[in-house]
Amino acid sequence: MIFIGSGALLWRAVDFASAAGHPVDLVVVPAGQEGSAGQRRTPLLAATDVNAEADRLGRASTDRIVFSINNRAIPREPVLNKGFRIYNIHNGLLPYHRGLPEAAIVYAILNGDNGYGATLHEIDAGIDTGRILDTERFPLTPADGFQDVMLKGLRACTLLFERNLAAIAAGHATPMPQSADGGGYFGRAALMRLPALTGHPEFRRATDLGIFAAVYPELAGAVRDSELGSGAFADLAGGEHRVE
Repeated sequence: MIFIGSGALLWRAVDFASAAGHPVDLVVVPAGQEGSAGQRRTPLLAATDVNAEADRLGRASTDRIVFSINNRAIPREPVLNKGFRIYNIHNGLLPYHRGLPEAAIVYAILNGDNGYGATLHEIDAGIDTGRILDTERFPLTPADGFQDVMLKGLRACTLLFERNLAAIAAGHATPMPQSADGGGYFGRAALMRLPALTGHPEFRRATDLGIFAAVYPELAGAVRDSELGSGAFADLAGGEHRVE
């Protein structure tokens, strides 16, 4: 198995797979994170562009399985054409919370969504559009702020990986196409729209990043920009309008 991503979520999955007896052929992390493996003897590649390393991944793989976990590097044609089975753990319910998890969480709170979760899906040529293998859901309550939802989402990501690893390794996973009921795509443009939404009654709850302020500097910057001014917000009563 090859793992692509970063942070504690990635390494927890690597350790779980290794302890379960699955081959960890290579772990790909962003350039500059060479020390993230700690004392592990796992084969490691620090890459500026994972797609430029497609041949390296192809040579390293023994089972043609690739996991993308907490990964910002989107696999494109060079990697997709290597015959891998590529799976992503997405912090958000697809297709409703596509894009950056930190942006999706903010807008899930602003839009009054009553549930959130994580999705295990195949990677295809789109962004968060591949067939779904499994989801882990939890309620999103009026008491949940950004930090609460993010922490619950990360736990859901771990549960999905551990619950499905054996079936994926054995080739028994049965993915299903995503629902045609779309949500929104919450990318960097969604973050840049935040200053216009400061009038929303749940804006503070949605953007109180807590321990994650340092983890998502782009979102933290957008929140700071929002605090410097004020914006008008469309009435969302009754769920008639969504902010995307």
